[in-house]
Amino acid sequence: MAVSPAALFAALATPSRTTSPSVVLGRAVVVGGSVAGLLAARALADRAESVLVVDTDGPDTGDRPRHGVPQGSQIHALLPGGLAQLERWFPGFTEEAVAAGAYLAPVESRDIYVDGVLKVVGSTAAMLNGSRPFLEARIRERVLALPNVKTISARVTDLVLDGDAVTGVHCESEGTSAVEHADLVVDAMGRSSRLSEWLERSGWDRPPLRRMTVDLNYATAFLRREEGDPDRSIILALNSPANSAEASGAMVCRVEDDLWMLMMAGYRDAKPGRTPEDAVRVARDVFPADLAAVADNEVVGEIRTYRHADSRRRDFHLVDRLPARLVAVGDAVASFNPVYGQGMSSATLHAACLAEWLGSAPDLSRPAKEFFALQKVVVDAAWDISTGADLALPHVDGPYPRAYPIVRWAQDQISEASVHDSVIGRRFDNVTHMVDHPSSLAKPGTLARAVAVNLRHRLRSKR
Repeated sequence: MAVSPAALFAALATPSRTTSPSVVLGRAVVVGGSVAGLLAARALADRAESVLVVDTDGPDTGDRPRHGVPQGSQIHALLPGGLAQLERWFPGFTEEAVAAGAYLAPVESRDIYVDGVLKVVGSTAAMLNGSRPFLEARIRERVLALPNVKTISARVTDLVLDGDAVTGVHCESEGTSAVEHADLVVDAMGRSSRLSEWLERSGWDRPPLRRMTVDLNYATAFLRREEGDPDRSIILALNSPANSAEASGAMVCRVEDDLWMLMMAGYRDAKPGRTPEDAVRVARDVFPADLAAVADNEVVGEIRTYRHADSRRRDFHLVDRLPARLVAVGDAVASFNPVYGQGMSSATLHAACLAEWLGSAPDLSRPAKEFFALQKVVVDAAWDISTGADLALPHVDGPYPRAYPIVRWAQDQISEASVHDSVIGRRFDNVTHMVDHPSSLAKPGTLARAVAVNLRHRLRSKR
């Protein structure tokens, strides 16, 4: 009997899912040492005799942004689904991160506004606040403490192939070349991955690439916390497309070193928050007062900007001809509009897919089609969430899913109701937080309740 995507997603996302470690391969090489690569290394550590992480930045970056992560200085969200997976892989991670300076953000310390209206409480799951380099450093520390994992600083330039299988990678470091042999190679090079070019150059099929133009502009700043600041860990304000001409959203969250991180985002020609003066002006003109109060604080360091041109995914599950002993994870497979905060949480679930696949004792002499089929469930879930919302933006013009007008109507009903109704809010949050599969929102009872909530709210608003 076929297992539904929702059931597979639930199994993969279960934080208590454990298997007894057993070695099924000798040496694994992970190309890229960002969050996705580190988590892949953690999953591999239970199944490989040894794991080598090859990264251009090396292990000594500490809490500083890495050159290989151009968006690393921007605000990041660790969604409850991702935090639960980190606790699965690294028991006690949350407690250790808080002891090192992170902030646990319970539901009562979070305010979320949509078009200036404070949302009702939905999910009560806690979130963990910290800058991306800070959280990544904690993950790296735990991974490299494993006895069978090590890392080197080098640039991978190509695959090594022998017949129908990948057997290693070519590396360059300080003017010297070397080959790192492997029984399994994991591409974790991010959205700029060169794996497709390497495959095509060697006569293999490259995965189809899908893109959705987003044209998002980000600006992020660190601000000093000051006496009298709002007693909140997270303040998030979102504007619907009709109200987002100057700014589509802003967020402040408390992070390490007793600082705030402030993010502002806009689409196309809207580039809010690129100077302290503009950040204060936009906060006062566009967003709620408690967020504006934080935006007026002293800026620490430079304001960092970033442009996200498009969301993209490489559909490895559609490739007919792939060499054996090769998989890909993280943004190398799919990267989404960062407004939705799915990146790190998706990476944790890709690691869960890797663990599930290796736990089935796969035949490594054959292409990893079973792995990519598992991963597709996670990628589809995140892709549906982000692109479904992005299609509502006036400048985004497809590609549209089948029956899009009906899908859009249903999404709008549930999104609107989540602002006013805690039951719909909790179900909506569980999906956007990557705890539940999006199909859970398609149940007739959920949609019927959302429609009823919206009708009641509109009637009250007219009185």
